[in-house]
Amino acid sequence: MIIHVEAAAGATTGVLSLNGQAFPCALGRAGIVPAKDKREGDGATPAGAWPLRRLLYRADRMTKPVTGLHAEAIKASDGWCDAPEDPCYNRGVQLPYKASAETLWRQDALYDLIIVLGHNDDPVHASMGSAIFFHVAKPIENGLAATEGCVALPKDVLVKVLESCSTETIMEISIIKS
Repeated sequence: MIIHVEAAAGATTGVLSLNGQAFPCALGRAGIVPAKDKREGDGATPAGAWPLRRLLYRADRMTKPVTGLHAEAIKASDGWCDAPEDPCYNRGVQLPYKASAETLWRQDALYDLIIVLGHNDDPVHASMGSAIFFHVAKPIENGLAATEGCVALPKDVLVKVLESCSTETIMEISIIKS
């Protein structure tokens, strides 16, 4: 199955489509950029076709969602290395970690569900972007808050989308041609 995500150039929200349904989604604060131009910390969502690698979820806040993806419960010590010079860059790590790493066990609900996208992971290239996830969106007045480069949906919609996902699912992210 293909999940399509598209947005106008520079937009922080787009449309996610699958199985004939369309949902508003949040994107990076810098919009969508070609994958070759993606850089660590730029706030951009990389264009391209990215496999859905696995699902991470907060078992203390919810039951395991119905999905064809491999699912793992997040632990309080789970992190994701975002230090380009580190050998574990763009990989899961255990906290505390010797280099910069994002905490996956968050106080807010944004990482209650995390689908790891196959961006810059096979092979990993330093500084080409890490922690590009498909996760829960932060609602704001009149929409969804921009992400740091991820794709995000409201939690109830994400749970519904996960039901159609498997290890064969690809997320295609593109800029709408005007």
